[in-house]
Amino acid sequence: MTVSKRNRGLTVASALLGGVLVLSACSSGGDDASASDGGNGTSQSKVDEAAAKKASEAQITLTPKDGSDNASINNSAAVTVSKGSLTDVSMKTTDGTEVSGQISADKTSWKPSGQLERSTTYKLTAEAKDSKGRVAHENASFTTVSPANSFIGSFTPDDGTTVGVGMPVSINFDKAITNKAAVQKGITVSTTSGQEVVCHWFNANRMDCRPDEYWKGNSTVTLKLALDGVEGASGVFGVQQKTVTFKIGRNQVTYVDAKTKQMKVTQDGKTVRKIPISAGSPENKTYEGIMVMQEKFKETRMNGATVGFTDDDGKGEYDIKDVPHAIRLTSSGTFVHGNYWGAKSIFGSVNTSHGCVGLSDTKGANDPNTPGAWFYNSSMVGDVVIVQNTGDKTVAPDNGLNGWNLSWADWKAGSAV
Repeated sequence: MTVSKRNRGLTVASALLGGVLVLSACSSGGDDASASDGGNGTSQSKVDEAAAKKASEAQITLTPKDGSDNASINNSAAVTVSKGSLTDVSMKTTDGTEVSGQISADKTSWKPSGQLERSTTYKLTAEAKDSKGRVAHENASFTTVSPANSFIGSFTPDDGTTVGVGMPVSINFDKAITNKAAVQKGITVSTTSGQEVVCHWFNANRMDCRPDEYWKGNSTVTLKLALDGVEGASGVFGVQQKTVTFKIGRNQVTYVDAKTKQMKVTQDGKTVRKIPISAGSPENKTYEGIMVMQEKFKETRMNGATVGFTDDDGKGEYDIKDVPHAIRLTSSGTFVHGNYWGAKSIFGSVNTSHGCVGLSDTKGANDPNTPGAWFYNSSMVGDVVIVQNTGDKTVAPDNGLNGWNLSWADWKAGSAV
């Protein structure tokens, strides 16, 4: 009995002592807080609230987000602000090169002045003020898409040029395209003549676009490349965002008849000149078919070794370093060109060339009165040359810009959309 009472007394004492200790601990916390804020009772939340009232209301948005990779070289680095005005924007490469740009007139946006470089890391900093003059800052770093993960298309004709009625839009991609439909949908070709334009894939890297018939003379054609961000193959994205316009000149179509050895030049349906020619010999016939002038050279070198015409010693059967007034018709080496080394009597009477169409000319390409000079000066890239009666096969439609040798049905069958 005595022990039991004592135990109960100890238990009560322990409980009271514990209560004192607990009470003391709680009191101690209150005392510390009061001491830390000088006894004013200000909590951390009130401190935060006071700080927030001093912060700028300006909200700066940077794109792409900090840490982004594979960023666009066209649409990246945009800076915008709401509830404020931009006061300073700086963009530099990691080596410190400054990127030029301009803040908009209303001071709510900024963008670079030109296209960014691929595989480059940029650091972007922006500063803005709100209506009360309070300053806000944002920073971001991003890396643009690498060449290995992007594709571009080299196109012809060039922006602002004037070309003949046969000139297709031809685009050669630097990466093989597997998602042809997506890429084709990102490319549009239109003309003021209202002609339907269809694109045709020759292979994974080349797509040409043309109407059913030659372009209407004196019309304007517009090519739009909206390929930025388009996935052309797995993990490979387009980077181009460009609009190109070119004009179509007068309608010039030239007919070459290897049998009669005559050339007839027509403009807008009317014959403007007939010229005697010498086409490919019976051993080296000229391709037949519709060919388009690709490029022109006042003078150029022609070496037979580059197109498979070699002697036993491996050297070219011919190597003429100053061929005058040369106009390319195929990528494989077919030209219409001046000829000063052949006898004047061959033109109009015998076919002697290795496959080209030769016109009488003079050495040096400085006599404007020769048939070679006249034809050269009267022609432009994109003009049409139709070669007939050679006895050879029709030129392949992808050998140069010669897709006109495909029927309209076959041309449309090569579209991916």
